[in-house]
Amino acid sequence: MLTLTLDMDDVLADTHEKLINIVLNDFDTTLNEKELRSKALRELLHPKQLTKLNKIIDTTGFFADIKVKEGAEDTVYKLSKYYELYVATACMEFPTSFNDKFNWLKKHFPFIPWTNIVFCGYKSILRSDYLIDDHVRNLTAFKGKGILFTAPHNVKDNTFKRVSSWKEVSDLFLPIP
Repeated sequence: MLTLTLDMDDVLADTHEKLINIVLNDFDTTLNEKELRSKALRELLHPKQLTKLNKIIDTTGFFADIKVKEGAEDTVYKLSKYYELYVATACMEFPTSFNDKFNWLKKHFPFIPWTNIVFCGYKSILRSDYLIDDHVRNLTAFKGKGILFTAPHNVKDNTFKRVSSWKEVSDLFLPIP
C-alpha cells in the first residue's frame, strides 16, 4: 500500500484563517482581509506584530479550535481506504502545541491511529511515497513526491505540483467513483 503523509497547518487545519481573524480583531492594522490572504503574514506585518502573533501561537489552546479545511475530513477518510496515511506536523517551534494538535487530530481524524502521527521539526526525516504540505522547504527536503497545498505564503512558487483544495486532492489521489 502506498503511503501518503499530510501536513496539518494550512493543509488539514485552516491555521491562516485563524491568524487573519486575530490580526483583524486584536491588532491595530490598516490591512483588510483580502490583503491578509494575499501574502505571507511575515511580509505584511510589522516585526513587533509578528512577535506578538508568535507569542499568541505559542499559547496553550491556540491550536485546539482551528477549523478544518473544507472537504478535508471526508477526503482524508476516503484516502484512508487506499493509502497508509500519516500526519506530520512541525511543532517543535511551538512546543505548547503538542497536546492541542494531538487532540485536534483525534477529534477530526479519529481513523488515523496515533502511531501514524509524527511531531517533528524538519520533514526531511520522513519516508513516504507522497507528502502534501504548504511549505516548499519541506517538499524540497522530502525524498518522495511532494505536492504543494496552496497557501498565501507559497502562491508564487511553481516548483511542485500544486493543489488548492481537498477536491483537487480527491481528484488526484482517489479513483473515479
